[in-house]
Amino acid sequence: MASPLAKIGIISIGDMGVGIAKLLIANGFSVATNIKGRSNDTLERAKAAQVELLDSDEALTQSCPVILSVVPPRDAVATAQRIVDALTGPLRRDPSSPLYFADLNAVAPSSVKRIAALFSNNAQLGFTVRFVDGSILGGPPHPKPGGSSASPEWYLPSIPTSGPNPIAEIPGYGPKLSATLNMKHISTDVGAASGLKMCFASFSKGFTSLAIQAFTTAHRLGVLPTLKSELAAVLPTHLATAERGVVGMAPKAYRWVGEMEEIARTLSEEGGFDPDSFIGAAKVYRTVADDTVLGEEKIGKRKRGTTVEDVALAMAEGLQTKRKKND
Repeated sequence: MASPLAKIGIISIGDMGVGIAKLLIANGFSVATNIKGRSNDTLERAKAAQVELLDSDEALTQSCPVILSVVPPRDAVATAQRIVDALTGPLRRDPSSPLYFADLNAVAPSSVKRIAALFSNNAQLGFTVRFVDGSILGGPPHPKPGGSSASPEWYLPSIPTSGPNPIAEIPGYGPKLSATLNMKHISTDVGAASGLKMCFASFSKGFTSLAIQAFTTAHRLGVLPTLKSELAAVLPTHLATAERGVVGMAPKAYRWVGEMEEIARTLSEEGGFDPDSFIGAAKVYRTVADDTVLGEEKIGKRKRGTTVEDVALAMAEGLQTKRKKND
């Protein structure tokens, strides 16, 4: 068996992270992650994907020349700080080669600039860290159905990156890594890739938050079947997008709370708009995650919310219970 092109660190091995790990391994890279403090589900997911399991961030930074951060937006800054702490601890990385840290999280440009600043003091770190601002547009990588098991075709999300350090410029394996991940370097400015993600997600997840509210309200009015029928006749593409988004969002709603808040920050700071619309969207997803049975859903283990009708029912039940508690 050929030696791997490079060992890529991924934090963490959730649904997106494991998809990226499988893609990299299928294309000749090895992948490692820090499993300290992670759940049994994460541990089993990483093992099944043939990801190397390490017990500390220090081990990750010492063995991986590239680390990809793929975490909920609320954890992005803390994750970067963990890596800085690992780099400045007693176990130092070999200073002869730089470490690339790619933040692929759904955060505002101002947030990603704050993260980049954590790595800016190379003198303190003792060697060079090259920061990459990145984002992920689309779902996790996965083999397309019907392909060859030996050499499958893959569905790939788009991964725009920005900043002064393109992954493709890493000597040796960089071009292969960039191509495998479907990376497109769109700007030399840190913040451009994250800003693009925020604008993109305002369409997709913002629309889903509106659909949740409309379907739930229609259910409570007793007109949900009629609403769907009218949408099918007049706006069939909107209906299909709404149904797909509403049914798929439940296991991810807790992640999307922070993402909506980051979008609100972006549209306010960069666009000059009032943030209220996406602060409202964050509240919708917080209600899903915290106040309904939908918040207990796991990807691949779905029980509730597998139809628009059941999402609307679960939302109505959760909102009614919440109102009774607050009365």
